[in-house]
Amino acid sequence: MSKLLEQILSFDNIEKAYKAVYANKGSAGVDGMNVYELEGYLRENLDSIRTLIRNREYYPLPVRRVEIPKPNGKMRKLGIPAVVDRVIQQAMVQILSPLCEPYFSDYSYGFRENRSCEKAIIKVLEYLNDGYDYIVDIDLEKFFDNVPHDKLMSYAHNIINDGDVESLIYKFLKADVMIEGKRYKNELGTPQGGNLSPLLSNIILNELDKELEARGLHFTRYADDCVILVGSSSAANRVMKSITSWIERKLSLKVNATKTKVVRPSGLKYLGFGFYYNTGSKTHRAIPHEDSLAKFKRNLKKITSRSWSISFKERIIRLNWLIRGWINYFAITDMKKVLHIKVSPHLRTRLRIVLWKQWKVPSKRQWALQKLGIDKDLARKTSYCGNRYFWVGTKTCVLRAISKEKLSRAGLVDPLDYYLTRHNLKLNLV
Repeated sequence: MSKLLEQILSFDNIEKAYKAVYANKGSAGVDGMNVYELEGYLRENLDSIRTLIRNREYYPLPVRRVEIPKPNGKMRKLGIPAVVDRVIQQAMVQILSPLCEPYFSDYSYGFRENRSCEKAIIKVLEYLNDGYDYIVDIDLEKFFDNVPHDKLMSYAHNIINDGDVESLIYKFLKADVMIEGKRYKNELGTPQGGNLSPLLSNIILNELDKELEARGLHFTRYADDCVILVGSSSAANRVMKSITSWIERKLSLKVNATKTKVVRPSGLKYLGFGFYYNTGSKTHRAIPHEDSLAKFKRNLKKITSRSWSISFKERIIRLNWLIRGWINYFAITDMKKVLHIKVSPHLRTRLRIVLWKQWKVPSKRQWALQKLGIDKDLARKTSYCGNRYFWVGTKTCVLRAISKEKLSRAGLVDPLDYYLTRHNLKLNLV
């Protein structure tokens, strides 16, 4: 029995994997078991599961296939393994990731410890400011759906070199798929949603990294998002053509010809970030891409819809989750101006409108305005302004009654203030 498999199946490693799967929650697989039932099931069945795996007699349950909408209106296929299979996959990842790390490129930033989108963007900015400002933006067509199993297992063998573990990986790759109650064979791909998929994607795309390094090219890759930066238009077009051919010939992956293109920094969208040239500092800088900003504003609008009947306290909690998460992700970018002009004041206006509608009738509106410090006569006059929501929220004493300071005391995280704090912290860390 292989030592590597025993490390994977050790009780300490399985317990760690269980805690990770439990913390991540997620939907049930085809058997309907959820993470809350997992502990009791493992307590009763883990010994038999471990024996089956050792004897190469363990077969994963089919993966439940669902589709989730993408921003462009298309659908992304998501595979949801059974929770027990997620624990086993996670146990494999915990042991195999450190084993694979020495083989991986320094310019690969996805799904690896101490690496992130932020570090990939910082590296792109380094290249841009060194004069490599023609970018080959590689788009792999439905990458996770099209990974060839034979190629992947060949590259995995070169790193892992353990028959028992490779056999288990192969079974997870070949696990059937359930779509609307019907069972299908799986001959291609590594489903998004499985714990093993990110590691397996790095194993096959590491071959691309090695090829780019051998050619002396400047690049960054995050999962299947790869950009190559060169110094001229002719070099970029030459690299795009040759690398596209290499990917399709050597990795048997399909490059999307319509989305793979040569762009300048202002035309690049990478990991949700955009780029611009700052004439003052004479450097390229990062900003949230306009699509990312538009999505953020749509989500703010959804939470502050006056037709959504939730408590103001719950609304603030949901807003704070969104604001902190979005700004933490884009904290290294320049967005002070857009937050100051287009986001923070508009958010406060929408919250004033929410409260104005919740107060409903003039008597309650007058009472609320007086409680917020408006004198009786002005509060009474304003309370009869009716439901001209935007005008009331921007042109009357409601603006003063529900001020930025009072919303902060109610718990609201102001996007601009939070960004300034996080941005300065990030700059100091970088």
